[in-house]
Amino acid sequence: NYNVMYSARGVMMLAHTVHDIQVFKRHIHANRLAGVQNEWLSPEEARDYCPPLNIEKNIRYPVMGAALQRVGGTARHDAVAWGYARAADDMGVDIIQNCAVTGIRRGIDGAVEGVDTAKGFIKAKKVGVVAAGHTSVLMDMVGVRMPLESNPLQALVSEPVKPAFPCVVMSNTIHAYISQSDKGELVIGAGTDQFVSYSQTGGIHITTHTIDAICELFPMFRRMRMLRNWGGIVDNTPDRSPIIGKTPVPGLFVNCGWGTGGFKATPGSGHVFAHTIAKDEPHPINAPFTLDRFRTGRLIDEAAAAAVAH
Repeated sequence: NYNVMYSARGVMMLAHTVHDIQVFKRHIHANRLAGVQNEWLSPEEARDYCPPLNIEKNIRYPVMGAALQRVGGTARHDAVAWGYARAADDMGVDIIQNCAVTGIRRGIDGAVEGVDTAKGFIKAKKVGVVAAGHTSVLMDMVGVRMPLESNPLQALVSEPVKPAFPCVVMSNTIHAYISQSDKGELVIGAGTDQFVSYSQTGGIHITTHTIDAICELFPMFRRMRMLRNWGGIVDNTPDRSPIIGKTPVPGLFVNCGWGTGGFKATPGSGHVFAHTIAKDEPHPINAPFTLDRFRTGRLIDEAAAAAVAH
């Protein structure tokens, strides 16, 4: 049920510097030209839309305005994933959980023959690798080096409280976002650790910086207790755009490099990736997003496409 997976609450991005104001207003105009609802708010209007927001001038990160998308919202990650899984299962797709890939086999001609797993060998003429932060590990099994860096992206969840936060609020300057789930928990996103790592704990200074800023912007949450925090591994390309397409190994395809784009990219990337695998050629949309672009130098300048400069 789409209504269960998606909650329209509005997404507000805070501006703390003159540069923020310039960038956000440019985004607003670009969105409007594309037919997307977006508007600029003064600090007072931002507080009216989100009453817990502190707009005092003497705080460390004073709010100078905000960009608001009223039709934006949040989606339940698990509900989206299970929705796709059930639909795929109904169409005859076999989903094998808790089954690690231990190797990718190649034939005498160098083409893919299948994958070795913890539960045995799976024969396949075509293999698609979609492994988020661990793409490099899998591709190394066939000797393909990827132009990727993997970093922990941290998040926190608080104890549940009654509904108190009306929307999603993001801040590029402090690398943080906050919303309240249907269960009452505050969902807090922090920044990306700057060191390359597969650690799912992350650096304590990242979460400390984020929580300090959120406590100043939303004083009512200062006594909230965090229940858990973790670091999800994201993979980033040099031009911060994804790689969707064929690899030097015949029959092996890859979809990676989404960085902090997360599951939001799933519907669109899945559609063009399926086309690429089935037709053995890219869809017109993902044609520029090749692995070869890092050899030819035809990079894609969309580093701020997600509006988050991680």
